[in-house]
Amino acid sequence: MDEPLNQPTEPAAAKAIPADGISVSGWFSFYGGFVGAALACVAVMVSTDGVSFQTWLEQFLPTLTAAAPAIKLLCLGLYLTFCCTFLPLPTGWIIAAVATREVAVGGGLWTTVMFVAMAGAIGSTIANLNDYHIMTWMLRNDRIGQVRQTQTYKAAIRWFRKSPFMLVMVFNIIPIPVDVVRPLAATHRYPRMPFAAANFLGRGIRYGLIAYVTYRWNLGWIAPAGLLALAGVLGSIRVIPAILTRLGVSRRERIKI
Repeated sequence: MDEPLNQPTEPAAAKAIPADGISVSGWFSFYGGFVGAALACVAVMVSTDGVSFQTWLEQFLPTLTAAAPAIKLLCLGLYLTFCCTFLPLPTGWIIAAVATREVAVGGGLWTTVMFVAMAGAIGSTIANLNDYHIMTWMLRNDRIGQVRQTQTYKAAIRWFRKSPFMLVMVFNIIPIPVDVVRPLAATHRYPRMPFAAANFLGRGIRYGLIAYVTYRWNLGWIAPAGLLALAGVLGSIRVIPAILTRLGVSRRERIKI
């Protein structure tokens, strides 16, 4: 009996499944739905908040400051979902701004820290998963995928394999200018669930510390943002090399990375 014409042959079916087993279009369909649902929630809450949309457009920041805590946290999370390697928007300033006593997203110090850290960690984890999927898509190009054959990549992946979860988490805690671990996770096909968990924990710790410092000492948003930049410099100079040393990475391998 002949095969049905509408049934794909085995080679064609195999081609339809990427070698990495990741559906990039599926992820971005989810992301688009998430952003749409979050925007719809913000629109509903704004419409019941007693302030017109025209006022929001004309006086956005003052209106947002006076809005309900849930609106502020949703806006925070949404903004952070766009802050990725391919759209490097700053994050420290908005975390500190939302954590100020004037914005008042929580009833006190610890509730503010918890709410800001949670909303920020969720938003940044989604953004980092966007990075992961974009890089996965790029690596399907044969020319770009050849990066795995370079000596630099082979040196970098040796230390990444020693403790991938810890490295992803630490690089999310320390605000270094260039995150080399995220591309390594994608090129190495590090599983997405532990990748997301490490991102969530790392960003939760980072944002929780910023929120604590901002609210505890009532500094406003500029001082914590400056401290964040200083922490990034110190982390790049002192903390990251110490971690690599503990993982047994030689100085020569670090220079290659």
